[in-house]
Amino acid sequence: MDITQNDIEVYLTEVKEAVQNNKYRIERNSRRQDNIDLFWDYVIDETMAKDILLGLTATDFSEVLQNEHKGYEYEQLYVFGKDVELLERMGNAKRTVSLYIKLNKIDHCFVIVVSLHEQKYPIKYYFK
Repeated sequence: MDITQNDIEVYLTEVKEAVQNNKYRIERNSRRQDNIDLFWDYVIDETMAKDILLGLTATDFSEVLQNEHKGYEYEQLYVFGKDVELLERMGNAKRTVSLYIKLNKIDHCFVIVVSLHEQKYPIKYYFK
């Protein structure tokens, strides 16, 4: 992969502009149970999720994946990781949660948050 930190900073600037303008959505359909589970397992709402997205930096970047869904093969998905402190919904303990965040910025600067959930495996950061 031949990508620079500046490339990711430009990408994130466009993503953050879309998020600030509420031109985004977090996928929470039947194929995205892990995303739903994050909201069940921790005290997190849309405002907190938005703040997490707005807090992404180039050093949180991991990789670019090709969309494998039929008809969308031309799309690129950007993967990030972020450690955030969240309050467990069952109990009252705060803990640091390593998140897996996969973004798809489509035409007209609309962002689909494909993944926003706990990491299942540690991810490798591209610029760290």
